[in-house]
Amino acid sequence: MPNLVIDIGNTLTKVAVFENDHLLKAGQYQNPEETHIKGFLSEYKADRVIIASVKTTKQPWQMLLEATLPVTYFNSSIKAGINNLYKTPDTLGADRLAAVIGANYLYPDTNNIIISGGTCITYDYIDADANYFGGSISPGLNMRYKAVNHYTAALPFLEADKNFTAAYGDDTASAIRSGVQNGIKYELEGFIKEYIKTTQGYNIILSGGDSIFFDTLLKNSIFAPYIKIEPYLVLKGLNAAIQKHND
Repeated sequence: MPNLVIDIGNTLTKVAVFENDHLLKAGQYQNPEETHIKGFLSEYKADRVIIASVKTTKQPWQMLLEATLPVTYFNSSIKAGINNLYKTPDTLGADRLAAVIGANYLYPDTNNIIISGGTCITYDYIDADANYFGGSISPGLNMRYKAVNHYTAALPFLEADKNFTAAYGDDTASAIRSGVQNGIKYELEGFIKEYIKTTQGYNIILSGGDSIFFDTLLKNSIFAPYIKIEPYLVLKGLNAAIQKHND
């Protein structure tokens, strides 16, 4: 029974088709159109759809799906095997909850630290007993570079540089890179250290568009052996959620 899984984020909409737990196809779009969605449906004949969205308004292609297939809108009432202890579950971002569900589904009976790098960087933790306690949100990599330029009169806008490894900068450009990229590195390490204070055994799951970049930042750290890269973690979590929700 193929599942069509859609994650509508702040910047990109990600679409995938799963057959049970097997990812058949995935794509991402800044502004998806009906033709994109119809392409997935005609190729794989999905039987059901799950949609997670950070937006409040529906797109025309969502109406198309609602008219042709059973559509589940992902929300905090879908437990999918976890114990959600977030104090305000209705305000918890769908992408964060789906990532937590995905981590618990892929690595059950394990303490999982989930770090997602996208528009924002999110940190979440679910323990080996599937208890989700919450996490943290901070500005993302590109947001930090944009902010340095936007809120100053003289500092330039720079792109991230995966080859930058200096401890500090010796000119304006390298000083910005040091502040942004080393700042994220130290932030990553700091959050992980805090999470593992009372943890025996754990995974560090990196997801989102900047997961590979974050892996590069941490490759020489003591945490490197515990890292697992799951670029489709949110989509896998949504797929797990629709399977459990309909069982």
